[in-house]
Amino acid sequence: MGALPDVMQAVQLDAPGARVSVREVPVPKPGPGEVLVRMAASPINPSDLAFLMGAGPQKPFPAIPGIEGSGTVVAAGRGLLPRFLVGKRVACAAAPTSGGTWAEYMATPARRCVPLKRGVSLEQGAMLLVNPLTALAFFDIAKRGKHAAIVSTAAASALGRMIVRLGARHGVPIINIVRRQSHVELLHSMGAKYVLNTGDADFSAQLRTLAYQLNATLLLDALAGRQTAQLLRVAPAGSTVVVYGYLAREPSVIEATTFLYEEKELTGFYLPNWLAKKGLPQVLRDTSRVQQLAGTDLQTTVQRRVPLSAVQEALDLYQDNMTAGKVLLVANQSDVSNG
Repeated sequence: MGALPDVMQAVQLDAPGARVSVREVPVPKPGPGEVLVRMAASPINPSDLAFLMGAGPQKPFPAIPGIEGSGTVVAAGRGLLPRFLVGKRVACAAAPTSGGTWAEYMATPARRCVPLKRGVSLEQGAMLLVNPLTALAFFDIAKRGKHAAIVSTAAASALGRMIVRLGARHGVPIINIVRRQSHVELLHSMGAKYVLNTGDADFSAQLRTLAYQLNATLLLDALAGRQTAQLLRVAPAGSTVVVYGYLAREPSVIEATTFLYEEKELTGFYLPNWLAKKGLPQVLRDTSRVQQLAGTDLQTTVQRRVPLSAVQEALDLYQDNMTAGKVLLVANQSDVSNG
């Protein structure tokens, strides 16, 4: 694979809420069971924004952010799987307590890498894990819980649009919740049948009517805060609200009667915990299916590709218009262009 450099460019965060910096740091060395990935690209996800602000699992500071990405395995630590992956293009996820994907190189456990199929580019591979696997997990939850229909919040997001397409594929009605009329029009243009705007004066009444009509007893909450209480209040008896994001950045105040008399449930979803409960064969089946659907149901729109050195520009761009598509941090332009 050629000689590796001693240093690399990496994004670093010194403390929650601080501005990120791009610095020259040592290239990490893979330990037992790990590989070293020469990163091609990495998206900015809402979960990355949460990490930057101090929400969710934290790493020792200064920390390299970035949850997922893609690249080529260029070195391996001890172990059969690490050695097998050397030279392969992979989608990869960062380990919870070590450096993230917003760097030129990342050391991560080999089990957090998925070899890419020939028809899947490194650009597609950079966005192959977090949203697509979460979307598949939600439909697995719906199937296991025998939920007839789903309520999906933040429905114009990349994940929300995947849920729209998977709902059509599986014949599961989706009640899509958005915050702008332009998002209503966007989802209707995709073929979504039920789209509600939280800005409408009778939004709660509309949601209650549709949820009861369709028996939508699985409600996916990306915002938390006041919305969680609202979803629980209007949902049919026996419903489950799954909180998987914290975009609202505000406390949730829940009425106890919701649980006492109507047997509604409130639970959380965190993808690494979900995957940890599944056996390796199931995870491999899921990632294989994700790659098969990467160009259709699980496709992701990219609004801009930005060099790693311009990370603050990339963050500002993504936060200004998150529904326009992913902003990709590109660590190796030639790999993204060619692979």
